[in-house]
Amino acid sequence: MSTGKVWLLGAGPGDIGLFTLKGMEVLQKAEVVVYDNLVGQGVLSKVPETARLVYVGKRAGHHTMPQDRINEILLEEAQKGFRVVRLKGGDPFLFGRGGEELELLCENKIPYEVVPGVTSPLAVPAYNGIPVTHRDYCSSLHIITGHKKAGMESEIPFEALVKTGGTLVFLMGVTALPDICKGLLKAGMDPDMPAAILQRGTTAQQKRIVATVSTLEEETRRQGVMTPAIIVVGRVCALAEKFAWYEQLPLSGWRVLLTRPRELLSVTAAKLREQGAEVVELPAIRVQPKEDALLDSVLEHVEAYDWLVFTSPTGVRIFFEKMYTLGRDIRSLFGCKVAVIGEGSRRELEKRGLFADLMPKVYDGEHLGRELAEKCRPGERVLIPRAEKGNKELVRILEEQGVQVTDIATYETVYETSALIDEKKAIENGEIDCVVFTSASTVKGFVAALSGAEYSGDPKEALLGNRGGIDYTKIRAACIGKQTKAAADAYGMQTEMAKAATIDSLVELVADMKGRDSKWN
Repeated sequence: MSTGKVWLLGAGPGDIGLFTLKGMEVLQKAEVVVYDNLVGQGVLSKVPETARLVYVGKRAGHHTMPQDRINEILLEEAQKGFRVVRLKGGDPFLFGRGGEELELLCENKIPYEVVPGVTSPLAVPAYNGIPVTHRDYCSSLHIITGHKKAGMESEIPFEALVKTGGTLVFLMGVTALPDICKGLLKAGMDPDMPAAILQRGTTAQQKRIVATVSTLEEETRRQGVMTPAIIVVGRVCALAEKFAWYEQLPLSGWRVLLTRPRELLSVTAAKLREQGAEVVELPAIRVQPKEDALLDSVLEHVEAYDWLVFTSPTGVRIFFEKMYTLGRDIRSLFGCKVAVIGEGSRRELEKRGLFADLMPKVYDGEHLGRELAEKCRPGERVLIPRAEKGNKELVRILEEQGVQVTDIATYETVYETSALIDEKKAIENGEIDCVVFTSASTVKGFVAALSGAEYSGDPKEALLGNRGGIDYTKIRAACIGKQTKAAADAYGMQTEMAKAATIDSLVELVADMKGRDSKWN
């Protein structure tokens, strides 16, 4: 086997929007991913399913795996011929021990690349309205580690730092905050020099405490702060309130768990992030095409149908993929009208160069059935290629009007879990403000991932089947439509439904929920 290669990859400070394009490209091709606690969940959600995961558990003040052993793992996996990604929070060369990890690779002639990441000393102040340099305030920036080895005195050159007159950013310095402030004051810094401590910047748990060098320790003790956090000292800290922008976004401060099929996550997640939410993507379900001789036979004679009906974007995509494998293209649909259930299916259809002849005013199976029944004459043939367990209301309404319906499963839904995201722990710890559901299937997949319970349609049975001990009544759920809401209601969740069955309307609902939450809390 040929020698593999290692990439030291900076994951940025937390917000996946700050993950670099090259970083995403490298991560998607990874065969082995070595990661730790400092990597944001947004980035972790992009790790490919096929990659083997190696957790090394580094956190400030506590390492579950010695650095020497991490270095050896990178070497061993590369020598086996794998594409190895060492995924590190922030930037790999800024207090990230990236240089140490490369030394062993160099000694053994293992090829490697370094992919820089957006670093917290720049990104976190920016998200808090603090420009680290400003012509009217300072002209230099100094980044210092506040961490010191156990039993040793700090090696920070306080007097030299004070003389620079620049902005000082201390990383890994929360526990050393008292020593840092005392050291700066002793070195002659003005006690009224503005200073700030910035907690978990670029995430929903972002928090800013602005004070002075002489009062920051007291204010931090009074208000409380969680790690990771950085300390910023300098006159630019006085600009924080004036330039603050992140908390002005409608969903700033909210952590939203998004459940969708893996291939449909990005659009919804992007819309939520545009509004300021931190989005944890949980692909609770995935879809896979069905292999069926009857299905092949039906699609080979698709021209025999008067109407073709799509009830999801996935149904459109898989239908045309299946047609392609059978050697058929859109010419086979000549004379066949097309109906779609909503905007998502319509857009997916238009990607194939086709326009829908019918889309109901209300995007659900019942309204689609009623409006389509008005268009069909008795005896006309309707083909509905969709999920294996589709809503039967659509078929019932059409058949009552004498329409001949072929309701055929072109794909099935499979529930899946994430090895990287502990959604149960996050919910139990109150770290999730809202769960977004885009279909009844995602509710079922979410429950299966959380507790192993399967929804049968009976609310009492659903709750009795909760083997994971989850208190679903504490979960606030934003649902795209009636069926989705009904599935979440069966578990006693606090459900709300979007005004229209569209992603934009669903995002508006989440923003409204957050607005009401902010008003009363």
